[in-house]
Amino acid sequence: MAPSTPNWKRLKAKWTEVIEVKTEQHSLAESHGFTVLGRDYGEKEEEESFELRSKEDEATCNGRGPLDITLTQPGRTANGPSSRSEIPEEMRSLIIEKSKGAIEEDAETVVKGWLYREVRGGWIKMRRHWFVLTQDSLDFYTSNEKNAKRLGSLVLTSLCSVIWPDKQSYKETGNWSIMVYGRKHSYRLYTKHFNEAVHWACAIQKVIDSKAPVETPTQLLIRDIEENKFNPEAVGHIYKHNPILKHTQSPLYASLLPFPYASLEHTFHSAKGYTTLRDEAVKIFNSLQQLESAQDPVSLIQGVLQTCLDLRPLRDEVYCQLVKQTSGTPSPDTPAQLRYWQLLTCMSCTFLPSLSILKYLRFHLKRVQSQYPDTEMDNYATFISEAIGKTKGREYVPSWEEILVLMNRQEMFCTIHYPGRGSCKLPIRSHTTADEVVKKMKERLGLQLSHNTFALFEGNTYKERAVGGSTIVADILTRFENLAAKEPESEHQWKLCFKLYCFLDTDSVPKDSIEFTFLFEQSHAMVIQGHLFTSEEDLQLLAALRLQSLNGDFSTHTPSPPLEELFPRHVIEARALALVKTAPAKPACCPSRFLTGALHAGLWKHTAVHKIKAEDDLRFRARLKEEGASMMASIVESWKTLQGRAREDVMSVYISVVKQWPGFGSTLYEIDFYISSTGSFSQQLWLGVAATSVSLYRQGDPEPLESIHYGQISSYGVSDSTTFKITAGDREFLFETSKLNEIAQLMTAYITSAHRTQRPSRRTGSKNFALGSPVQELSSHPV
Repeated sequence: MAPSTPNWKRLKAKWTEVIEVKTEQHSLAESHGFTVLGRDYGEKEEEESFELRSKEDEATCNGRGPLDITLTQPGRTANGPSSRSEIPEEMRSLIIEKSKGAIEEDAETVVKGWLYREVRGGWIKMRRHWFVLTQDSLDFYTSNEKNAKRLGSLVLTSLCSVIWPDKQSYKETGNWSIMVYGRKHSYRLYTKHFNEAVHWACAIQKVIDSKAPVETPTQLLIRDIEENKFNPEAVGHIYKHNPILKHTQSPLYASLLPFPYASLEHTFHSAKGYTTLRDEAVKIFNSLQQLESAQDPVSLIQGVLQTCLDLRPLRDEVYCQLVKQTSGTPSPDTPAQLRYWQLLTCMSCTFLPSLSILKYLRFHLKRVQSQYPDTEMDNYATFISEAIGKTKGREYVPSWEEILVLMNRQEMFCTIHYPGRGSCKLPIRSHTTADEVVKKMKERLGLQLSHNTFALFEGNTYKERAVGGSTIVADILTRFENLAAKEPESEHQWKLCFKLYCFLDTDSVPKDSIEFTFLFEQSHAMVIQGHLFTSEEDLQLLAALRLQSLNGDFSTHTPSPPLEELFPRHVIEARALALVKTAPAKPACCPSRFLTGALHAGLWKHTAVHKIKAEDDLRFRARLKEEGASMMASIVESWKTLQGRAREDVMSVYISVVKQWPGFGSTLYEIDFYISSTGSFSQQLWLGVAATSVSLYRQGDPEPLESIHYGQISSYGVSDSTTFKITAGDREFLFETSKLNEIAQLMTAYITSAHRTQRPSRRTGSKNFALGSPVQELSSHPV
């Protein structure tokens, strides 16, 4: 029912009767100079907040009077259905025709009707009430009669929120529920009909959206400071007469910034143990105060950062709390007070605040630098000012080691491994990216002029993947720390490696350079993984060459590495399995003492199958050991023939052997399923991404099934969570794989490198091939 224009005289009289001006202490327990006024009737909430300024503040408040009141009270809007005929049959209970004895029609009414309200603490779970939604509140009565008693009222402001109906509550109760959150209490309302629940939720949300944003005293003062930032006297006056902006030993009873009373984000994070944002803000301030006397501040700092990572809206609040606790400190530069600066340093290297709070933070840092020159506070302020200019979004909170170095304003050292069992330590900061580390490693190893491209890889003994160029290295180290905490005794620790990424030019690499060592080591890794297809004789030769490069000439006193580091294990396992299958197995006979009943026969059969499997496994292990010993003996005999060969010569021969495979330089990815638009399909293939083309290989087959030149590809990318799609002319190729992003990144790197060395075609629509869409469209171009 559409509300009519409000009768402002009657409204004014109503407000005169019910508004009671109250002077109470601010909820922050220190708001000297602030008063909260409210209205109270029935079961209502005190929502409106006012700002009262003393006469002394008059000169610094932009011309406001000595007792100017800023009231965040919105205007009224009219909304609702236009006529009863437009309402579905199941929702007609919302608008009840006026009858004798019914509640008098109110121009403010938006929606009214019967709903069930959840009741806690008693044996009755739900009670039926008459609900009336107005432009200011949600009220419920004992009935729809004229003189019905109002049982409660929830004042609606911009901080209220509505949780829409969900299937879970319907499955549990048989009713659709909506949740309305207010400042002091909340209502869970039920109805039988889904459309009715949606209609109530929409109407309540519309009223909430029509309200002007609620502003806290802290927000108003931040605005005053911004307006008077070039007037030090006025700013000093604001700080002097508003203790809410300065350090305190008292607890905080409410957040400094406004937060919704509850939201969908709150319900999502409640599984992690979080309460509402307002409550979490108060808890965080309590944690900040504990920092002053904490024996181990790192864990507290990490906990605050983790909360800010999980609850993004709290980041501005924590920045405001830290600015507050580092302003007007009674004993600056003491270890207890510097703890706040240490946390502020960690925050500035992890998250950036919103623009308005960022301006406030920059002003605070400059003010501290001017008030406390040549102090530790000045040093921290300088460090933070530089950090917030470089900080990028983090996926993880800083690691334990990173927090320790940030507390002392130092750089962190990261160990980078590279092929040939080498490693070096590089200084990094919280904003250092993988591309920046690659650039430093190329400079340190003298690889600036290389035609090939390099990248960082993260991995352990079993897994390895390339790191994106924009990835924050500190995030990777935090992930390593978390993985090590889960498996503290694991021998396969994660590490960062600097390696060849795109094999663009392997022929012109000098044999005496470290780049050639990279090529040799990574080629051998491909051989061991089975990613380089060649004959078994060549594999034995390569293993012998590897031994000569590691140990030099043969000697009985020289320890040899295990066979798994010299020869592909899967080849030996395949030979052992083939021999076990061809060997005759002894038939298992049922003992004569067993009865011939069906039950006994079934038990015997089950036992016999397990026994046969156990015997087969023992035979396979024995055969595998024999084949391994035989293969190692053959490799050692080949090693003896390489007597006197220098390491550089052996490495050169090794590379010449592996280059005989036409697909040398390809990075192979396992494909679970492949299908093309021409009808071809297959399972368990390798997708090889090389410098000029993408090829499909059967596992173990050196010749490709299909090869697609980059010049033929018109588009490529991820089409869904497990499918990679390549379009070449009128043909489409779909691949089921778990390496979607890695394939796309490597193809992009090769295509980008090709365009850097060739003049772009006129038909090329864009020179930037960054993966931004699910399926990346590329203009046709010659490669």
